[in-house]
Amino acid sequence: MTDLPKCPQCASEFTYVDGDNYVCPECAHEWPTAAVAAAAEDSARVVRDANGNPLADGDSVVVIKDLKVKGASSVVKVGTKVRNIRLVDGDHDIDCKIDGFGAMQLKSEFVRKA
Repeated sequence: MTDLPKCPQCASEFTYVDGDNYVCPECAHEWPTAAVAAAAEDSARVVRDANGNPLADGDSVVVIKDLKVKGASSVVKVGTKVRNIRLVDGDHDIDCKIDGFGAMQLKSEFVRKA
């Protein structure tokens, strides 16, 4: 059997390649072959810290810039160590708990791997 992707519009298994496009004979939907390669690349997303080191779930990081906290009168200071991070999708890449602040979301560009 072929390893061509299913049609994203009708989920038909009978797609075929026509030049630089995949074509679905059932609904006549066409999409570029490059779109499938880009989707596979996005699924293997790597989150990197400010120095370019890859981060993983459970890592410890250090804050490299004073960060204002919405709803609080204090800031997260430079050098604050955050343990056991969890990587998530979205604008803020990291979920964590910081002593004195509780659960927070951080951007990976403001931390470095400890």
